Amino acid sequence: MNLNLRKHAILAKEGALLPLMEAFFTLQGEGRFAGHAMFFIRLYGCDVGCSWCDVKESWKVSADRFVPVEEIADKIPQGVERVVITGGEPLVWNLHPLIGFIHQRNIKVHLETSGIHAVPHNIDWVCLSPKRNKLPIQNAYRQVHELKVIIAETSDFDFARSQSLKVPAETFRYLQPEWNRSDQVISDVVAFIKRNPEWRLSLQTHKYLNIP
Repeated sequence: MNLNLRKHAILAKEGALLPLMEAFFTLQGEGRFAGHAMFFIRLYGCDVGCSWCDVKESWKVSADRFVPVEEIADKIPQGVERVVITGGEPLVWNLHPLIGFIHQRNIKVHLETSGIHAVPHNIDWVCLSPKRNKLPIQNAYRQVHELKVIIAETSDFDFARSQSLKVPAETFRYLQPEWNRSDQVISDVVAFIKRNPEWRLSLQTHKYLNIP
């Protein structure tokens, strides 16, 4: 890590700066809030590294991408009711100041995370998407509102069952076919949900609609 990046990383640890990849207003494409208008804040940085990740360009952090959190919050248009913080893995960073600035605008904050780091207690909606190569910590299981398991192969169903046992009973449970293998796994996903009705189907509708 060069000196400039190290300096920015220290400020990011305090939550004063965050590495912003992109910020955009669109429709949530997945899970419980699919179809709802939301503002997305995507941060650089990830320490999970899923082989099938569709935003691998978010993994690498560069010093010139760090932005003051007030400036990030100011990008949210008037009238937005919900903001999604995603990545990468957003919990690599201290999100408390950014969440505070968003809440000051009376906007609800959603988080999409693998759960391998502690989840802030002031998140309005937590979507936990656990990964087998790095399992969530207990804090994440306790705070989850929505469990979303990506299905790329048949063994992922057993993983989904094991993760379902760790979240509260009222948690919404979703299975989402991995985009590049959707044709191969969708029939198995449908059959599994028919046998296990506590699960629901999540599709990446934003990709079908070709929107951000």
